[in-house]
Amino acid sequence: MGRVYADIEFINGDDLSLVRRSMMDQDEVNRINISFLVGSGAYNLCINEVIQEQLQFPIVEKRKAQLANGSIEEYDVVSNVEVRFKNRSTTCRAFVLPGDSEPLFGAIPMEDMDLIIHPLKQELLVNPEHPYFAQMTLKGIRKSTFKNFKK
Repeated sequence: MGRVYADIEFINGDDLSLVRRSMMDQDEVNRINISFLVGSGAYNLCINEVIQEQLQFPIVEKRKAQLANGSIEEYDVVSNVEVRFKNRSTTCRAFVLPGDSEPLFGAIPMEDMDLIIHPLKQELLVNPEHPYFAQMTLKGIRKSTFKNFKK
């Protein structure tokens, strides 16, 4: 399978919170549409410093990550990244890659948005089994083992 790219909208979730509280106008919200490399072999969302500076995501921690070549590097992690693709959205954290490194859309946000990669068309698609809403798979439902639990 070749490289798959998708046009994805990224929005500063903190800005959206300010809009909901009438502390910011909708047209002031930091947002951008970017063609992202989609990689089901990667777990997380990875943006770069250029995107982080433009959208002003808050840095919440530093984390180490292992690269494809086996090296381990430390990266800033930002929060409250609103991601939108077609009729789907999610809010997640993202690793910040140096400079203008190629951003990467990983498996965790894809799974949360119920998106799939079509290998023959080489494109990102809304799951055709759930075209109108994202559907998640949760663990099986069973009776609680906490029946005697009291507050």
